[in-house]
Amino acid sequence: MRQCLFPIMVLFFSFNSALPQTGNLVPDDGVTGELHKTHIGQILFMQQTVPPEQLKTSDLLTRFVLKDSCDLNIRVFMSRSLTNSLHLLAPEMTAEELTKNGNYQFTFLVDQKMVYRENLNPRAGTAAGKNKMTMFRVPLLSTTNEDSWGRFLWNRFMLSGGEDALTEGIHTLKIEIRSYLKKENIITGELIAEGQLKLAIIKTKLTEKQLDVQSIAPNSGWTVNASVINKIKIRQLNKNILQNRFKNITSIIIIKNGKLALEEYFNGANRYTLHDTRSVGKSFTSALMGMAIQDGYIKNEYQQLREFYPLQQYDNHSAKKDSVTIKDLLTMSSAFMGSDADEQSPGNEENMYPANDWVKFALNLPMDSAKQNGKQWDYFTAGVVLLGDILHKSVPGGLENYAAKKLFQPLGINRYQWEYTPQKVANTAGGLRMSSLNLARFGQLYQNDGLWNGQQLISKEWVQATLSRHLAIPEREHEFYGYLFWNKTFTVNGKPYEAFYCTGNGGSKIYVFKNLPLTVVITATAYNKPYAHLQVDQIMDRYILPSVVGKD
Repeated sequence: MRQCLFPIMVLFFSFNSALPQTGNLVPDDGVTGELHKTHIGQILFMQQTVPPEQLKTSDLLTRFVLKDSCDLNIRVFMSRSLTNSLHLLAPEMTAEELTKNGNYQFTFLVDQKMVYRENLNPRAGTAAGKNKMTMFRVPLLSTTNEDSWGRFLWNRFMLSGGEDALTEGIHTLKIEIRSYLKKENIITGELIAEGQLKLAIIKTKLTEKQLDVQSIAPNSGWTVNASVINKIKIRQLNKNILQNRFKNITSIIIIKNGKLALEEYFNGANRYTLHDTRSVGKSFTSALMGMAIQDGYIKNEYQQLREFYPLQQYDNHSAKKDSVTIKDLLTMSSAFMGSDADEQSPGNEENMYPANDWVKFALNLPMDSAKQNGKQWDYFTAGVVLLGDILHKSVPGGLENYAAKKLFQPLGINRYQWEYTPQKVANTAGGLRMSSLNLARFGQLYQNDGLWNGQQLISKEWVQATLSRHLAIPEREHEFYGYLFWNKTFTVNGKPYEAFYCTGNGGSKIYVFKNLPLTVVITATAYNKPYAHLQVDQIMDRYILPSVVGKD
């Protein structure tokens, strides 16, 4: 996370003696040994993932070098399991009800001041673990990207005030854990465990030249107007990127009023880098579908799958599958049993990639009885592969040739790199590599309502349909989905600024603002990192938008 060369001292303090295990709702592991008994109510900090039965005093952190790539774990010692703690809050509820409606509450304090508090999503952790465990380990930082809610929790803390509080110098970080339960309101239990450590923070020293706004080199292909940005804000942003507060950022491009206002590169990238923006490529699929409809190769977005495939020849045929429309796939609202957010979903993208035919994989999927086509948003990468296949079969010369002639060449995009499906078709699910300035051309095309150099590449009607709020995104307040474009609203000085945007794993974005003549490209390589998207939101909120709002 950051360079930190001072010792970190773990301060142990007692919480309470072991609480009697009376009134428990479910059998739990109880106190498992002398170590557990000694440290009930405590959080201990470790670097290595040492099993509790092998844990020694020397494994506990007394000196620690905290780097960008390192391991930091906590081990929590409790007197009763989470379910039994929740039972004290609502004795009338069953164990299943408790675990579905409650979890741990984490509070992070820096120098005795509360910085961040989070009620973990009830889906974090398993019901069995919540019923049984009285001692558990949580990785906060992991060099192996260990799959855990703890890493995401730590990064939300850091991006929600932790970075601001942990300035250069020595600080005390304290973590408190309680239980919480959501009934009519949130009920919080007594303190379960707590622990603290000393942190010393060292920031990288930067020169004025490093902080300066980077000059825009000639031959960008854009008219340049760098006077429309607040350079003080950009210097502050540069400092945070160079000091690794914002991590893995590789470029930032700002286009305002159709002119290039900012072009900056970091972490070894330059104007010619072809960025792997992952699912940003899905939005290009939306553009190509609109163009194919405009050219008459596809009738409209209401055509159904049965018009393109003999679905009776695939597994799990049904009328519901027959009636899936192009629009359902564009809006991530088909009723396929496919959800990239659910690891157990048959149609999860990780199940698709090993298959030797991704289209067949998608078409063989069963339909979800709990879904109706076009009604419920659920991110489904395999559906975008189907869109790519439909395009490939429908346009002359195939998808890749059509994209080159109809979209990339008119935009002046000559350097790019597709990834391919096992059938050697351009992969519309993501992975299209392109330079930052060319990604900005794609975004600006939408800012121009589909017009580029006097040529209507995409119909204005398709652009408007694409940049519309078709469906709300569950569990995201005031966020929506268009035709393979996301939608959210930023607020600066109390004023809302709505944007549609392309986004991909790692944190790469192309923003097209609705009420500002503004297109922004941010590329990043924070693949599978829990901070990837949160930090870009902060970059936009705190630096990019304030640097251009009110500047002409």
